[in-house]
Amino acid sequence: MVFDPPPRRPFLSASTPPDSPRRALFPPAASAPTVSGLPARDREFEFTSADFERIRTLIHQHAGIALSSAKQDMVYSRLARRLRSCGDRTFAQYLARLERDRGEWETFVNSLTTNLTSFFREAHHFDILADQLRQIGEKRTIRIWCSAASTGEEPYSLAMTACEAFNSLTPPVQILASDIDTSVLAHGEAGIYRQDRIDRLSDARKSRFFTPRSGAETGTFAIRPELRRLVSFRRINLLDAMWPVQGPLDAIFCRNVMIYFDKPTQYGILKRFVPLLRPEGQLFAGHSESFMHAADLVRSRGRTVYVRLDSPLR
Repeated sequence: MVFDPPPRRPFLSASTPPDSPRRALFPPAASAPTVSGLPARDREFEFTSADFERIRTLIHQHAGIALSSAKQDMVYSRLARRLRSCGDRTFAQYLARLERDRGEWETFVNSLTTNLTSFFREAHHFDILADQLRQIGEKRTIRIWCSAASTGEEPYSLAMTACEAFNSLTPPVQILASDIDTSVLAHGEAGIYRQDRIDRLSDARKSRFFTPRSGAETGTFAIRPELRRLVSFRRINLLDAMWPVQGPLDAIFCRNVMIYFDKPTQYGILKRFVPLLRPEGQLFAGHSESFMHAADLVRSRGRTVYVRLDSPLR
């Protein structure tokens, strides 16, 4: 398939509206502390077991998240803010609002989304990608989908890796950065980060890829426009029946996402990833994720990197 999209819109199907929906993260049950810890009688809003089960069902249907029973206090804390904002007096009233106000769905998902990220997280993956990019070279445009972009650190790390691999601020690379949370996508597209977010980067990377801001913005840094031009941000829900993504892709980064889905949901997403990948394309997963249950779809290269079964890569 010939791929020649307009600038800032890589991978998008021409028939897909620009605001087509996208994904979310919950911290694992074992590591997430209880947020409110309040007895039911001390809570501001009535929150029944039936309310919680209804929320679990809705977030699973809408975003694929398998929300554990240990998350009841977290759900209360996150959504209580929405009840105050909307003027609802009980969770039952708020859930009834969701039924009639589809515009509230986006805020509902955003409220229950946790986005944990950093630049060059799980750094070995970027070394593997850099080798792949150098092997492909400049003979064609290289396309990468970052399907859990959060606030942008991961897709911009991909862009930096490409610039370093080709020793150029204009490498032949296009990166689609997607997420289900519109607020974090807006942050990523703005490309502005506090000092503490870039502290772990080398001085060489800071000076090459960031511009310090002055005046009222002192202490923040802007991603260089050359990097921003390599990345297109788009809201995509991995559970949507149609993705506005066209193959073939050289790499898909779907890291620290699948762990929040149940096995059938994981399998369904992987089944749709595989046809989008080139035979020599690579799928990057999170350090605690394993796709052994999908051995009929993908095989491991080690270090949480997977390829199609027919891939020439070993």
